[in-house]
Amino acid sequence: MTQLTHFNQSGEAHMVDISGKAITQRTAVTEGYIEMQPETLRLIMEGGNKKGDVLAIARIAGIMASKKTADLIPLCHPLPLTHVEINLTAETGNNRIRCQTTVKTSGQTGVEMEALNATQIALLTIYDMCKAVDRDMIIQSVKLLEKEGGKSGHWRRNKSQKNTE
Repeated sequence: MTQLTHFNQSGEAHMVDISGKAITQRTAVTEGYIEMQPETLRLIMEGGNKKGDVLAIARIAGIMASKKTADLIPLCHPLPLTHVEINLTAETGNNRIRCQTTVKTSGQTGVEMEALNATQIALLTIYDMCKAVDRDMIIQSVKLLEKEGGKSGHWRRNKSQKNTE
């Protein structure tokens, strides 16, 4: 990539014109983690949080966030999402929960921002629901794993790319 697309030739911020782009199936997959104390993870997995089912609420929050991305990121296009899936998996050996999000649309621009936003908000929701027992939680390694559709085709993060896990 040779230039930033959200700036015009005068250097002013603008929304990219996608009117000439073809409508294609677009998919983005992201992931991120929230690391916590072993006791906090146990509470989540056993349903011991007095605020409710932490993972179910985080999943719903992430889905809602994906649909609000254009309201939060100024130059994002509002997109009609056709599918949002959020998988939250406990990794007891690492004392963390992995969030993997898949977002799909049929449109003229990709859904990477919607997937990244959903992952971040799902993880923040876990933090919010558990902060009373563990303020040391760390949200980390939120990244795009894969995208598909549009002119650039299919892209997948390879193992040699920088990874902070």
